[in-house]
Amino acid sequence: MPMSEMLRSQYAIQIEGKQFIEEREGYQKERYHYFTIPATNKEMILMEQATLAYFLRENGLYNVAYPIRNINGDWFTNYGNELWMVLVLDDESQRSRQESPGKMLGDIHRIGSSFQYEPKAISSYGLWRKLWEEKLTFFEEELTRQAKEEGASNYLSEVMDILPYIVGISENAIQYLRESEKEQRILQTDQSTVAFARWNTSEKKIVWTDELVYDHPTRDIAEYIRYAFLQNKSEAEINQFLNDYQNYQPLSVFAWRLIFARLFYPIHLYDFLEGAFQYPNSQALEQLLKHQEVYERRLARFYETVGVDVSDWQIPMISWL
Repeated sequence: MPMSEMLRSQYAIQIEGKQFIEEREGYQKERYHYFTIPATNKEMILMEQATLAYFLRENGLYNVAYPIRNINGDWFTNYGNELWMVLVLDDESQRSRQESPGKMLGDIHRIGSSFQYEPKAISSYGLWRKLWEEKLTFFEEELTRQAKEEGASNYLSEVMDILPYIVGISENAIQYLRESEKEQRILQTDQSTVAFARWNTSEKKIVWTDELVYDHPTRDIAEYIRYAFLQNKSEAEINQFLNDYQNYQPLSVFAWRLIFARLFYPIHLYDFLEGAFQYPNSQALEQLLKHQEVYERRLARFYETVGVDVSDWQIPMISWL
């Protein structure tokens, strides 16, 4: 069923056209753009995200695609045997944020850190190690199960060949994080804040409600740098991002160690494997593994690249990188 019909009947919105914004299909009426997102089994998560989205808007961040209620005053709409939420964004809010990614992210983190109540369903603050261990265990068990039960396809054979590498580097990253968690040199900016599930773009302009999480600010910084490494962005671009960010939010020694730990843990490999459960792609896997060699070389020089003196600050390094 067309979403335009749901917007008309359930939200009293007669759309005038369609437009894609950051790869999302939006329905336009005058200066407003409406986006439909599936909500089945995600109601609690989406309501916590909605609370954060409204908090950001109330504190001066207007480039937020935020939820609206339907004509019955409900946040969720049952339509076509599915549950939906509708987000709205206006033209002005897009034009009002023509700033660098580092400045925008620093602004979001600064505002988000004053949010008073820790969400339950979308908070990962202080939980990275537990979540990484669970992710590692799940993938190890699931891939081994598939190889036994379904027989090894070419793709699965390739994955099983690299599984020891993924396990090894994951365990190393978890150990590095464990040691980093003992770091005492922290700042006010190390408190939890509004963050993103994956800040994996250098062109982000819109804050989408359904991308929000609650976490340590270094989550987003590390994911921005991970993306920059994988896209072969220059050191100058990464340092510009970090400089712009630190004008708003200075980074502690603890924060630098968390950034390195998160970059070390191969989240991008797990994200790929997760998608490939449904759509296996040997060629894309091969490309990613080639990138991984370059990624590791850049990771080995990370502290040097960003101007952190590891000997002066007594930050341990990974000898084999």
